[in-house]
Amino acid sequence: MTDYSLDLNEDQLQMQKWVHDFAENVIRPVAPEYDEKEETPWEVIQEAANIGLYSWEALSSWFSDPTGLTFALVSEELAWGCAGIGLSILGTTLGVSGIVGSGTPEQIAEWVPECFGTPEDIHLAAFAVSEPDAGSDVSNLRTRAGYDEATDEWVLNGTKTWITNGGIDKVPNVHVVVASVEPELKGRGQASFVVPPGTKGLSMGQKFKKMGIRASHTAEVVLDEVRVPGRCLLGGKEKLDARMARAREGKSSRVQAAMSTFEASRPLVGAQALGIARAAYEYSLDYAKERKAFGRSIIENQGIAFKLADMKMELDAARLLVHRACWMGANGKEFTAGEGSMSKLKAGEVAVWATEQAIQILGGYGYVREYPVEKWHRDSKIYTIFEGTSEIQRLVIARAISGIRIP
Repeated sequence: MTDYSLDLNEDQLQMQKWVHDFAENVIRPVAPEYDEKEETPWEVIQEAANIGLYSWEALSSWFSDPTGLTFALVSEELAWGCAGIGLSILGTTLGVSGIVGSGTPEQIAEWVPECFGTPEDIHLAAFAVSEPDAGSDVSNLRTRAGYDEATDEWVLNGTKTWITNGGIDKVPNVHVVVASVEPELKGRGQASFVVPPGTKGLSMGQKFKKMGIRASHTAEVVLDEVRVPGRCLLGGKEKLDARMARAREGKSSRVQAAMSTFEASRPLVGAQALGIARAAYEYSLDYAKERKAFGRSIIENQGIAFKLADMKMELDAARLLVHRACWMGANGKEFTAGEGSMSKLKAGEVAVWATEQAIQILGGYGYVREYPVEKWHRDSKIYTIFEGTSEIQRLVIARAISGIRIP
């Protein structure tokens, strides 16, 4: 097991600077434009692919860091540049996490590179769990998967919603879909399926116009008699049948298909929230030192200085929780007190609070689009909603610390 340390090693520092420079020089100059247009930033994704930032090789190196911190550093820096554009670059990793979390080594080797493609032929991936009537309650999915033994195919039907990269057909797009095989078993009756690019029956429904992270594509995914080969069942049918049999007998089973991905991704989502909070803090600090009122810099007023002190304190506290959870995940340490949920909960709420403080420090300037803090505030709010609302995170933590199935 890798020892826990607050010090970043040389490789991590170099990676952090590399991504920060990309965020500063490539992402930030175009962030307001894509926020206004609410379009996928294909040019930025292309540039990320050109330099190797958008690739399965990069993702593999981040995941292979024994400290677990490299991916968190990358996530924070990209969101510091722009959370929406950062999520356009990182959104594919959600699909990858679904494959890695449930797939066999052979499936991982086949599909993970397919999720990214190459700089000459960029691909995307999407992870489709949420539904119109099943957001936080992922145990009651209505999307169904039925097995056609005659053709060795699975047939998927249903509608998914709030899906990052969902339904995009401009480039090849791998969808990882969580569906119910045996509805009466709730979450234990679910399985994950790869839907290859171009599969008939999969289409994009409504594309959502959002309050924040507007450069990230979010849409419904409609599955109408979607047929995928048997090999696209992640983990394989033998393993699924055995798991279903245990569940029918009332025996303990592994966590449901969707939750295995959420557990891995929540600290990294928290790292994205950190990037927004840090951007707001840094901008507010510079502004407060330069802005004059009544003959002195406004930071010389305790009311402003204390806000900034609290912002720095809360930001660092949230980062410690995120880094601890990432280290625990990378080193096989069990989240006995909901540490993954703690990190995402704290970072998301700090981002909302810190960006609101930034608006207050800037006053009227904080409320207009000529200044970036109002955008950061809009971007921050989703981090208390997606990947599990703040209320769900508190429920996870409460159940973990009490050992009681709190409804």
